[in-house]
Amino acid sequence: MKNSAITFIALTAVSLSLLTACGNASGEKQDVLAQEMAEKRVNDSLKLDSFKRAEAAKAALAEQEAAKSYSKKESNIIPTTNTSTVIHASPEAAEEQQKKGWSDAAKGTAIGAGVGAIGGALIDKDKPVRGAAIGAAIGGGSGYAIGRKSDRESGRVETKK
Repeated sequence: MKNSAITFIALTAVSLSLLTACGNASGEKQDVLAQEMAEKRVNDSLKLDSFKRAEAAKAALAEQEAAKSYSKKESNIIPTTNTSTVIHASPEAAEEQQKKGWSDAAKGTAIGAGVGAIGGALIDKDKPVRGAAIGAAIGGGSGYAIGRKSDRESGRVETKK
């Protein structure tokens, strides 16, 4: 139906231009203006038609997306386009955000175990695996103690009373 409307408009424009061209042999300005207005109407109607088709396609795509997002039965919340978020900061929330990442105790344990394993393997040349295990245990314990003390001083871990 849309194609037939476009074809009808195009044929109308062509016939108007032919009629004005035949009658324009005398050079009347009114015929030239009429032809220009007819061409402008055709162009405007074609533009309007293409805009309507584009809007209809966008609306159909939006409906498909909405149908996909609401097809889940467990979805009871309707999404909105409002992207503003209100965050109420409390001391507990700030403390939880600060606790992200490795603690000093964990870092100390990892570093101490690694250094102790390497040192133990180098010291016990007859049985390097046994030396690495002993060194990792001693280094890990020492690193944990040092890191835990640093955590207490920074306030990440509360001291026992």
